[in-house]
Amino acid sequence: MARLFTCIFIDLLGFGLIVPLLTFMALRLEASPLEVTVMIASYSLMQLFAAPLWGRASDRWGRKPVLLISFAATTTAFLMLAFAQSFWVLVAARALAGALSGDLSAAPAYVADITTPERRARGMGILGAAFAMSFIVGASFGGYLSELNVTAMLFDETATGPDYFFPPLLAASFSMTAFFFALFFLPESHKISSKAERVAAADAARASALGRSLVDRMIESLRALYYPNLALVTVILFLVGFVFAHMESTLALWADVAFGWEAREVGYLFAFAGVVAVIFQAGLLGPLTRRFGEARLIVFSSILLGVGMALVPSATTVTQVLLAIACLAAGFGLGNPSIQSLITQLSRPEIAGVALGMGQAASSLARVVGPLWAGFLFQKIGPDWPYIAGACFMAVVFFLAENLRRRVQTADDAV
Repeated sequence: MARLFTCIFIDLLGFGLIVPLLTFMALRLEASPLEVTVMIASYSLMQLFAAPLWGRASDRWGRKPVLLISFAATTTAFLMLAFAQSFWVLVAARALAGALSGDLSAAPAYVADITTPERRARGMGILGAAFAMSFIVGASFGGYLSELNVTAMLFDETATGPDYFFPPLLAASFSMTAFFFALFFLPESHKISSKAERVAAADAARASALGRSLVDRMIESLRALYYPNLALVTVILFLVGFVFAHMESTLALWADVAFGWEAREVGYLFAFAGVVAVIFQAGLLGPLTRRFGEARLIVFSSILLGVGMALVPSATTVTQVLLAIACLAAGFGLGNPSIQSLITQLSRPEIAGVALGMGQAASSLARVVGPLWAGFLFQKIGPDWPYIAGACFMAVVFFLAENLRRRVQTADDAV
């Protein structure tokens, strides 16, 4: 487990480094706000289609090969960012990283392979900590490195302004380090079937599909939504992710317009949001869930998210910005896992996998549509409008969540 933690932490440290820079790299290449959000959405769009394929690939060929491919692709994508002289090269780099982000599927599967059912939650928690810690550390230093201008010190004394070359180069070195560490020190965790076993499994899968049309399979996949309250909680999951994506995709743009902040300040903001989210997810979520239950926490998180979105346009001081970001991070940190947990409780065992798959699809779609809508509002109406619209959406979510809470309570009372 320690070796997997090391690989994921080192690789995602590079991701954290470049997150505060992406918007400003695009603006330097004369991208519009809408184009910036297109770049951000391109990663999620490619990931939406590729993630299931990487999951199946890791089952068939093993977790380690998928991790190695992902680390190598991430290295390439970061190098493309470092040398990009065109906005569309940035888009291509992010799309490549999203399409080949197999580590997001293979890493949880690796944890499942090496842990017993009793210790699996702890293993997933350790993996989540690697994600969170790498993002916090990376975001803290990414913007700082851009201001430090290492390129001028080491390569070109005439270079001026923010440094968008060295941080992606450093991020690429982290991913390359993760690649070689995994290659030499990370053992394979998954028992790979023989060719004969794979052929037999494929034949069985084809046989089980005989006589079933595409429409039949689609109906089976959507059947989960007919269970009481499951469609409602899936809609809430989509809207929460959709609104949070407004902030993720436009915060740097808004901070640039409202305060004249650059990558360093934005990096600190993202790191602060990560710290708050970790505090609520790792420290407070368990006790609060036992005390109030998932349904009430979803209602409370919708209030926090709505307040956070409403506070951003009115913020005129750093303290007010931090308060808004804290509300947003806490709301998402409490709401998203509570919704996921409630989905498993509302679905029967025979359709639990389908229900979770629908929830994951809703979250992924929200991370694609949310940035595009936010970028459109930012460019066409004004910088504050992604947050005003987000607050309005969260008002709708509040009423949906309260309705869900009453339904769940009624069902519990009936039992």
